[in-house]
Amino acid sequence: MIKSGGKLLVALYLLALMPVSAFALDFRSVSVPKAVLYDAPSNAAKKVLLLSQNYPVEVVVNLGDWLKVRDAQGSLNWVEAKQLSNKNFVMVTANSAEIRQGAAVSSSLVATVEKDVVLEVADVKLSNGWLKVKHRDGATGYILISSTWGFN
Repeated sequence: MIKSGGKLLVALYLLALMPVSAFALDFRSVSVPKAVLYDAPSNAAKKVLLLSQNYPVEVVVNLGDWLKVRDAQGSLNWVEAKQLSNKNFVMVTANSAEIRQGAAVSSSLVATVEKDVVLEVADVKLSNGWLKVKHRDGATGYILISSTWGFN
């Protein structure tokens, strides 16, 4: 017979055996010009918010045709799955963030971007805490991942 403390140890052991990817965040981006977010998984539900194309969201519940998503401000709402894609975009969360030519503070400054600017992820491989991104105007470089939201 296993006591309750033993059950906890068994559960923790089983969790430790699970692949790390089981805990990975699932970020997607809006693939249509304007995505409608609802307060329930139905077109008949109350419309809550519109999100612009490329806006990153985190999927927290997947019902197939409907996804419950979290936006950069932490709000939870429902969106039709067909309005999202697997393209990688991030949103700047710092008041101001620098895009550098290389993955280092000492690298040349390419651009400075303001809070809430959406950037395309140019390379999904992190380099010492830096993420390669591309601005819609074409500027490409590295930004500190800590100043963004929406990356797996």
